[in-house]
Amino acid sequence: MTTRTGHQPAARFRLPAPPRKEPDEVTAYHQIYRPGHPEDLDIHFGQTETTIIGADLWIVANPEQDKSRAKHPDLMIAFNADPEAYRLSNGYIVSEQGKPPDFVMEVASPSTAAADVGEKRDYYAEMGIPEYWRFDETGQFHGQRLAGDRLVGDSYVSIPVMETAQGALEGYSEALNLILRWDQGRLAWIDPATGTPIASHRRTLEERNRERAGREQAEERARQLEEELRRLREDIGNQ
Repeated sequence: MTTRTGHQPAARFRLPAPPRKEPDEVTAYHQIYRPGHPEDLDIHFGQTETTIIGADLWIVANPEQDKSRAKHPDLMIAFNADPEAYRLSNGYIVSEQGKPPDFVMEVASPSTAAADVGEKRDYYAEMGIPEYWRFDETGQFHGQRLAGDRLVGDSYVSIPVMETAQGALEGYSEALNLILRWDQGRLAWIDPATGTPIASHRRTLEERNRERAGREQAEERARQLEEELRRLREDIGNQ
């Protein structure tokens, strides 16, 4: 399609697809996506028109940036952002969004561990991302099972992570106003107002399904009782 002046409209800049993951990088899938954490966070935060919860797409400062240094985190959260621009650009462009993401996380795997604690940490600080968290199921790859950094000036400062009496590890995310928990090798998101995990989309669906099944069983039993009562009345009437 041409414009009224006869010129072709400028093509929208679109970031290339990130490289294929290594086989050992399924840890992010098992820790974040299979349990349904993105859906849980989406429900918890709401505001889907202005909140991005994404992963495995590039974060760059601007379209002209050298893409060879760009990173694509296992989880990224941005508030007051444009999800449609993120989709159309195939990634997060800070100059386009007008701000950096608020939160990124990397999940440890043997092939990415060194980069997670080194060059990725430096890159996310350079992008101005307020918080960078790392989750390691065993602690063997990152050297810590749970670690977080908060941007102070131009560099990251470690966020305190405490061990609970039950042996879990917890750290508070100011960016999300949530407590991140490492518990027996699993990731959890805790609402500090209640001290309990945020609502689970999957658990909510299961509870609704159980409630619906219970109602249907009760309705069927009531129908059966009505039918038995009708037959009983007919039998009495025929005597």
